[in-house]
Amino acid sequence: MSVVLGVDTGGTYTDAVLIRDEAQVIAKAKALTTRGDLALGIGAAVTAVLAQAGIAAAEIAMASLSTTLATNALVEGQGGRVGLVYIGFSERDLETHGLSEALGGDPVLVLAGGHSHAGGAVVALDLAALEVWARAQEVSAFAVAAQFATRNPEHELEARELLRRITGRPVSCSHELSARLGGPKRALTAVLNARLIGLTHRLIARAEETLHGLGVHAPMMVVRGDGALISAAQAQERPIETILSGPAASLVGARWLTGASDALVSDIGGTTTDIALLRGGVPAIDPGGAQVGRFRTMVEAVAMRTHGLGGDSEVHVGEGLDGALSLGPRRVVPVALIGFEHGDVVRQELERQVRSAVPGDHDGRFVRRVAGQDVAGLSAREAGLLERIDGLMPLGAVLRTRLEGQALQRLVGRGLVQVAGVTPTDAVHVLGQQSDWDAEAARLALEVLARRRVGSGERLATDAKALAGRIVDAVTRTTARALLETAFAEEGWDLPSVDLARHPLLEAGLRRQSGILAFETRMALPVVGLGASAGCYYPAVGRMLNGTVDLPAHGDVANAIGAVVGQVTMRRSGIVTAPAEGRFRVHLTTGPQDFGASEDAMACLENALGSEARAAAEAAGAVDIALKLRRDVKVVEAEAREVFLEAVVTAEASGRPRIAV
Repeated sequence: MSVVLGVDTGGTYTDAVLIRDEAQVIAKAKALTTRGDLALGIGAAVTAVLAQAGIAAAEIAMASLSTTLATNALVEGQGGRVGLVYIGFSERDLETHGLSEALGGDPVLVLAGGHSHAGGAVVALDLAALEVWARAQEVSAFAVAAQFATRNPEHELEARELLRRITGRPVSCSHELSARLGGPKRALTAVLNARLIGLTHRLIARAEETLHGLGVHAPMMVVRGDGALISAAQAQERPIETILSGPAASLVGARWLTGASDALVSDIGGTTTDIALLRGGVPAIDPGGAQVGRFRTMVEAVAMRTHGLGGDSEVHVGEGLDGALSLGPRRVVPVALIGFEHGDVVRQELERQVRSAVPGDHDGRFVRRVAGQDVAGLSAREAGLLERIDGLMPLGAVLRTRLEGQALQRLVGRGLVQVAGVTPTDAVHVLGQQSDWDAEAARLALEVLARRRVGSGERLATDAKALAGRIVDAVTRTTARALLETAFAEEGWDLPSVDLARHPLLEAGLRRQSGILAFETRMALPVVGLGASAGCYYPAVGRMLNGTVDLPAHGDVANAIGAVVGQVTMRRSGIVTAPAEGRFRVHLTTGPQDFGASEDAMACLENALGSEARAAAEAAGAVDIALKLRRDVKVVEAEAREVFLEAVVTAEASGRPRIAV
């Protein structure tokens, strides 16, 4: 009998779950995510789940973590200062694929060197210039990308050895992060990986320290962006592979909870709703590489469509006659949570606002400073505004001018200030569908907002309950459209999926309109709804789409479940080219090797990649490893015979994670 621990750090909650014998959830718990130090929230959730299960920490056989840290850091522009060594490329290439934008002013050295498509050196690597430059840099890590390094990584490896010897800093080589061509894009991936190394080291070290302090000494794994597990050490070396870790874990968890083979999985969190497709029980992988914020990387990750809709999405009132409601994409702290944390201070201020003769522009919203953050680089207006925020304050008591509103947004963007306001979470508290926090504070906040006058001169809503119903309806409509957009995108229609999801004929079909023409449309695949608040919205979503919705037990902690029930999977890819007739070149990490027959070349590459993939899986803690080999051979017809162009060989080693006994 074994007990394993899964932990997921989300935007609002950190979840922990205990699973016995890979078959039964025996306990689950939530704690608020502590953004200043994620390990605090991890410790609180793990402490709670151990107490609930009544088992000793020493009984945990394995722990695994899924985290939004890498994704959020890239979206928010966080991470360490890095240096890029760009070998054999033109300096103008830095503008392609967002490379200059990703560097954000960090140092770069464009250096002579690199290889040809066939793997031969173009010019010698200028190591002397690299040494002079490296000694002058103050960076946390380096990224190295060389032209055609996937054909021959010699110059990347030489540069890495020099940088490590001279500076002692971590070095990310592009050929180790992707075997695909596309130098600038590989360089971007290496830069982002280098930027994340320090953050990921600190998180994993703090998480392990926290678990050890609680008495959990089992091996720790981390979820990769494709849903597979890797060791904590591998995640620290290649943190870029953990982007989309949380959404990937939700897919793995959905499959484990429901057994679904083909389904749309929709996970509503505090900030976003993430939607992806399961086909044959396997998450679809994004062929273009993981997209995070503005950056398209070469990292293998689940094909995920993310929408700015969550339980903590800010509710906006439109300027039309009826004051139409819209949601997000900005996240705010629910008033119910602020009331839970600050008690009478919040309720008394909201009661005062309800009694006032004229509603204020900022009624129902609060602001508070986030302690312990770096305040360097603020403008005078931003610094003055931040200084004015003393504890939790009504927003109207802080803002004096419109320009200060812009300064506040910049402070929020830097994580120095949090704004609280009305959210869908408050609405479901008012309707009695959730009771985690302060329902009375939520009711008062919605009552304040309901008093607002719309374009017709009427109140926005008759009372808090009526407004709560409208907010929940808005979530339902927005979620249904997001699912329709994903369905159209996966079907491969020529028209934009956003336009199709809003087309009048589709809406007529969903209403089953019948006249001279009859229309009927339904969602053919089941929708698996995940997230703590899914039960509040998704039954109505299913009715709107004329489809079925599965709300599995423990779907509120699906990410934490997915963090611990996945497999260890390691993939290694390589290529065989034909530089001349009758010559077949294998591009190995040790350099090119030629053969006289294509079969011999591919067999050599399969042996090398299979050994690398198996060794990586073993290093990740896998047991019972199975190896799969795949060839993608490209040929052309010439003079009534097939001519070999190239072959891409992929080795995939998969196994169960090793657990302590």
